[in-house]
Amino acid sequence: MTADEHALAWQAQSLLLDYPDEELLHRLPLLRKVSTAVPGPVGQPLATFLEHVLRTPLMDLASDYVETFDHRKRGSLYLTYYTYGDTRKRGMALLRFTHAYRAAGLDLAPGELPDHLAVVLEFAAGHPEAGSRLMCEHRAGLELLRLGLREAGSPWARVLDSVAATLPRLRGREEDALARLIAEGPPEEEVGLEPFGGLR
Repeated sequence: MTADEHALAWQAQSLLLDYPDEELLHRLPLLRKVSTAVPGPVGQPLATFLEHVLRTPLMDLASDYVETFDHRKRGSLYLTYYTYGDTRKRGMALLRFTHAYRAAGLDLAPGELPDHLAVVLEFAAGHPEAGSRLMCEHRAGLELLRLGLREAGSPWARVLDSVAATLPRLRGREEDALARLIAEGPPEEEVGLEPFGGLR
């Protein structure tokens, strides 16, 4: 893929992994153009998902989004969750995202966690090297999310298929990390994450 194709794909994926609203419907013609402008393994899953969006009332789409991403552990869009769960180590991992954004001169809105996949993809569209590195560091978690969506029969699995097609294939250590995540799940140690919620 070219740099421009990566940027187009990541921006489209970011929009499709955000909460669906009227703005998404207005962007559908542009998103459909993107799905045909990027290589097949990236574009075809997007086209399939966009067909689902066109067929589904917005209220149903929004309800399904909440059910998919807010109520299932294996449906979390927060990348550090898969590796660190709700442990203190996750707070340090969140700071890595924050520092990457600040180094690029970007601030997130207060209360927004920096590891949300839609946020990371939007960042990657404008800062491909740093954004790709962040996603590759959490490649096993991304793959677990994709598998979880597939198992649930979620249409959003197609968007994750598209994301995966923009990244290098899983390698030895990443495959091992994925196997551990599947077997054990994220670590558990409830702590407050409020101090890491914003970049300001």
